[in-house]
Amino acid sequence: MTYELPEAADDRLAARLAPALALLAAVGETGHVTRAAEQLGIPQPTASRRLAALSDLVGAPLVLPSGRGIRLTRTGRTLAAASGRALGALATAAREVREEIDPASGRVVLGFLHLLGRTLVPSLIRRFRERNPGVRFSLAQGSRQDMLRALREGDIDLVFVAPMPLGDPDLAGRPLADQELVLAVPPGHRLAGRARVRAAELEGEELVTLEHGYGLRQITDDLCAAAGFEPRIAFEGQESETVRGLVAAGLGVAVLPSTDPGLGAPPRTDPTPAVAGVVEVPLSPPLFRTIGVCWVAGERLTPAARAFRDHACAAPLDLGPGFRPPTVPGTPD
Repeated sequence: MTYELPEAADDRLAARLAPALALLAAVGETGHVTRAAEQLGIPQPTASRRLAALSDLVGAPLVLPSGRGIRLTRTGRTLAAASGRALGALATAAREVREEIDPASGRVVLGFLHLLGRTLVPSLIRRFRERNPGVRFSLAQGSRQDMLRALREGDIDLVFVAPMPLGDPDLAGRPLADQELVLAVPPGHRLAGRARVRAAELEGEELVTLEHGYGLRQITDDLCAAAGFEPRIAFEGQESETVRGLVAAGLGVAVLPSTDPGLGAPPRTDPTPAVAGVVEVPLSPPLFRTIGVCWVAGERLTPAARAFRDHACAAPLDLGPGFRPPTVPGTPD
């Protein structure tokens, strides 16, 4: 003899009741089988047979005659109220789904690195919403590692990252721009007056950088490894501006995206800090990171997300000095 747990029996009963939610809710609302049947667009005999079958399934009557109509029993009222709440939740979900797939009023869940929130993301969203004012955005920021994980798990539609995840068969992407990386040093540092600095000259310097999982940390580690030395990490942070502030405080040097409008111009004999307390010195050879937009390969994007992706890939990016057209090829969808 087998024994079925009450919870399992409840689940089985709920599954069998689910197709009749609309009928139960309509009967509870109208108090009449015929009107409920008209509301649902089904014949009255069909509605009556379904109610009788539901009563047999539950093991108790759901309705009783009342004059020319019917009235719900206590059991019927309980199920009708629950049906109304369930249908309300389903209607809300259906509306959300409709908005998700409607390119004119959908929602895009967009992930990006903190630093890209300064110019790239606001600029792209502003221009996109000029033509698509009904589209809503949910924004998520974090490390490159966290953003790519959320993308793979389906929590995010699109991500802007740097460097791009080349060679990952699960992800597709399109490069948008190459951004120059420079050495950030305090004004009194021995390298502050240099026109350019080779990576090998950073051996022995105390470096301020981002934590593991961030793209800039990966680039910094790779740069030092290619120069043949192990970096001396003095401080690790989670945001580029914090790293820049630590450099300004004289706590080390850092490889960071350029903010200097003078980069690319002839070297200055009396360098002026690009940001208060920080001098940016170009690296030799020049170092760039590729910023791109990525999505899950082969996965069908909602119309709103696809429209924004296509906008980002086609929009002319005027991000100012320190950027150039991308040199890394895109990956197929």
